[in-house]
Amino acid sequence: MHSLPNPSELSISLLDEPKQEAIQEAKFETISNGVTYTVQPLYHYDLVGLVVSKHDADTWWDYIHREWNDSLNIVDLCVVWGNNVKTNIYNEINFSSGQFTCNFSTSSDTAFAAFDQTAISNNHLLSDNPKLTKIMRSVQVGDQIHFRGSLAEYSHHHGFAFKRGTSITRTDTGNGACETVFVDSFEIIKSGGKPWRQLVWLSGMMLLFGIIAWFVQPIRFND
Repeated sequence: MHSLPNPSELSISLLDEPKQEAIQEAKFETISNGVTYTVQPLYHYDLVGLVVSKHDADTWWDYIHREWNDSLNIVDLCVVWGNNVKTNIYNEINFSSGQFTCNFSTSSDTAFAAFDQTAISNNHLLSDNPKLTKIMRSVQVGDQIHFRGSLAEYSHHHGFAFKRGTSITRTDTGNGACETVFVDSFEIIKSGGKPWRQLVWLSGMMLLFGIIAWFVQPIRFND
């Protein structure tokens, strides 16, 4: 479990809208896990935001990425910015991630009406760079992040024809509304949810010491 930080802990840069600029770049090929992908950049993209939900495509229960031979999509990060961080409304919303979705809900009609649905995005992050992959997989809910890259389409023909596109606006919803980003740079501006992380770490260490202590106990036989 991870807590979301208070507005006072957030960088002022999270108030900015994502930056997007149309480009004309040639498509390129890259290989991930033995599969050759074709990537077509469409827009430069620059986002600073607060991570409210996360899905790691390498998790054991994600069967769709495996069936689609899609190892280029490393993680999906659901991110808020702008009015949603300025008003602290994000702390009144429940967020969760599916294999390709970011879901949000609340029992408060007032909170739902105040939540700016144009200041949230589910980002399918692509990378063939092991260093960037490691950083992106280390992201936790509550982290403040900044990444740059390209909104892009990508495809492969490994056994079958596969293609995924991208949203190019923040005002769409539903199927196809997620941003697909081939990442050039990624930074965790500030980690969040530290008390929960420390508690999880402490619990893990106590469990480990308990197991070790049990095994090193001398064997005793009853008469």
